[in-house]
Amino acid sequence: MVQIIAGDKGKGKTKYLLDKANQSIKDARGSVVYLDKSSKHMYELSNKIRLVNVSEYPLYTADAFVGFILGMISQNRDLEFVFLDSFLKLANLEGHDITSTIDLLEKIGEEYKITFILSVSKDVSELPENAKKDVIVSL
Repeated sequence: MVQIIAGDKGKGKTKYLLDKANQSIKDARGSVVYLDKSSKHMYELSNKIRLVNVSEYPLYTADAFVGFILGMISQNRDLEFVFLDSFLKLANLEGHDITSTIDLLEKIGEEYKITFILSVSKDVSELPENAKKDVIVSL
């Protein structure tokens, strides 16, 4: 499953995502991972949540990013929630169509029973149709 927190830059998506991640750990039966472009939010997350600084890895395309996600799943089969802050930057999708990547994450989420929660720096009206249905918060 994919859930999207959408809104323009500076609207509070990261704060909402951090709160949602910390809340999810209370009920999670599996692992919770938070992917970010830096480690600056390390102390805002519960110590039970694994923070991964994606900028430490050479991921230059959206396909490489999806491969990275699949590699994480192969090493941790009990992943339950994956939070992706600044999704467009992490997945190298700024200025590109996100339709196929969202479809892939949906398929991966269904197959491995993982919920992906993404913060996307776009207004809901700018999202493709397949992503609009996944929006849980619009800021």
